[in-house]
Amino acid sequence: MLINLREILEVAEKYDFTVGAFNVTESSMLRAVVETAEKNKAPAIIAAATNEFEFAGSEFYQYAVKRLTNSKIPFVLHLDHGHSFEDCVKAVRAGFTSVMIDGSKLPYEDNIALTSRVVELAHAVNISVEAEIGTIGANSGSEEDYGVEGICYTDPKDVVDFTGRTGIDALAIAIGTAHGQYPKGYIPHLQLNLIESIRALTKIPLVLHGGSNNPDEEIEKGCRLGLRKVNISSDFKVSYYRAVQQYLNDTNDFFPAKILPHGMREVERVVARKMELFHCIGAADYYR
Repeated sequence: MLINLREILEVAEKYDFTVGAFNVTESSMLRAVVETAEKNKAPAIIAAATNEFEFAGSEFYQYAVKRLTNSKIPFVLHLDHGHSFEDCVKAVRAGFTSVMIDGSKLPYEDNIALTSRVVELAHAVNISVEAEIGTIGANSGSEEDYGVEGICYTDPKDVVDFTGRTGIDALAIAIGTAHGQYPKGYIPHLQLNLIESIRALTKIPLVLHGGSNNPDEEIEKGCRLGLRKVNISSDFKVSYYRAVQQYLNDTNDFFPAKILPHGMREVERVVARKMELFHCIGAADYYR
């Protein structure tokens, strides 16, 4: 069942659970995430960042559209961090049911103008739009000089104005997470109070980017406070490639059909654990 982001998050809001957005780059990861969702009867969002979209090609996502449409589980096919109007148009043409336009690094009024233009296009063809105010950090990857670089926390006062003027369907907020993996030993501390402050002002579905490598208890608490979509990428990809690398180190196999299942099992394990934190296992029944 392929639906849009607004439709999947409306039900999540009604029944108080969170939907995971899992960034996949190729077919074995797509299959692992989809089959885990089906096994756990959990709604899920299949996401692709712009660089992943360009790598896989629009033809790959034609296959993804067919696979998701034929499933009994509700799915969304979502463009993550579209940087331009043209990025969003490409995703629409490829069959995506949701797009994110990320104008968070632009001046505030320019972000509104760009987002509004994408909303006008997308809503005309029943496609949802996510946007962002505040900025998510970028991990430096170095423990010596680590920092959540360039972060700008979302100001609750901007949320009502931004959502009202753009008409978006979901809002990504900056509460202290960063994309990628944190250095060993670093423990991020999320500003969960921002979720409460924003929820007190609006009921628009809230999105957390940089959901990987954060303490489980903080992610689960954020979901309980009202996060409706949490993005996961690095956590399952790191596990995937470590398992593949270990198998290659231990054997002389070079057949993908023997190698890749080791990575896929790790994806399934990580994704299932995230679904537990999101309290969405079994939630597919709410969409009947």
